[in-house]
Amino acid sequence: MKKFIMALDWTANTNHSGFFVAAQKGFYADEGLDVHLRSTSTDNYARTPAHLLANKEVHVAMAPSESVIAYRANPQKPTLTAIAAVLQEDASAIVSLRSSGFDRMRKLDGNRYASYNARFEDHIVAEMIKKDGGNGEHIKIIPEKLGIWNTLLEGKAAATWVFMPWEGVMAERKQVGLNAFYLKDFDIPYGYSPVLLAHPDMLKEDSEAFVRFLRASNKGFQLLKNDPELAVEALFEKENLEELTDKAFLLESQQQITPYYFDKAGNWGLMQEQRWLDFIHWLRNKELVSEEEFENLLDSPLFTNEYINL
Repeated sequence: MKKFIMALDWTANTNHSGFFVAAQKGFYADEGLDVHLRSTSTDNYARTPAHLLANKEVHVAMAPSESVIAYRANPQKPTLTAIAAVLQEDASAIVSLRSSGFDRMRKLDGNRYASYNARFEDHIVAEMIKKDGGNGEHIKIIPEKLGIWNTLLEGKAAATWVFMPWEGVMAERKQVGLNAFYLKDFDIPYGYSPVLLAHPDMLKEDSEAFVRFLRASNKGFQLLKNDPELAVEALFEKENLEELTDKAFLLESQQQITPYYFDKAGNWGLMQEQRWLDFIHWLRNKELVSEEEFENLLDSPLFTNEYINL
């Protein structure tokens, strides 16, 4: 049995359901893999999943497409490759509390935005503010990552970036009204998020292990199409989080996130080149990557579908 470690991008949630279902159902074991799903609560997000992967401490890292781009743009870093898209559509949004009065992106000018401190994040937020007629001059604050949501709820920040099928459902169930601003409404061709990343050296060393891992993961996600309650069973009390003890919440969250997993043909994991190209061209047009970085990004594919055995 081969030990195989996957670094999750957050604490256990319904973005991860297919992996937990695959583990619970024995799909990884059937493929000869002893899979460990590493939560960011392991070290309180002291190191990002991409950083762990770059150091070859894990086999797969879950991260936004920006992580692929940031690593590829820097010739001093390993060229991490996206091998599967966890979600086919962007389920995230910039949100503010409805009670705060920040009902337009332009109103974030001069106000605090709780940032994850990702390379392109604050530039994207600034562009959304500008697109709405503002100056793009929000105040960036960097709270502890796992406490960012509470920063918004406690009024310490005017806005932050969340996944609507998770924090959005949390807010709705607690009757906390949110204003949600989606990147697509501001003409930002955002990339796949999240994706699964792999290190090129590890792919060469045992490519078949990655095929087996994705094949088993695909089975887990496919089961959720018709049986969202499987996610409730797989995630319940996986970590010491209030949300993971609330079965009704988990079911509602799963019902909302499931359609995001699959493309129009019902496939999980596959990616399209144009989606990546649109995002990196947008980054270049906004001068968020240099011409040299842009050329590095075009030199070799940022992703591959070759390890997905449908």
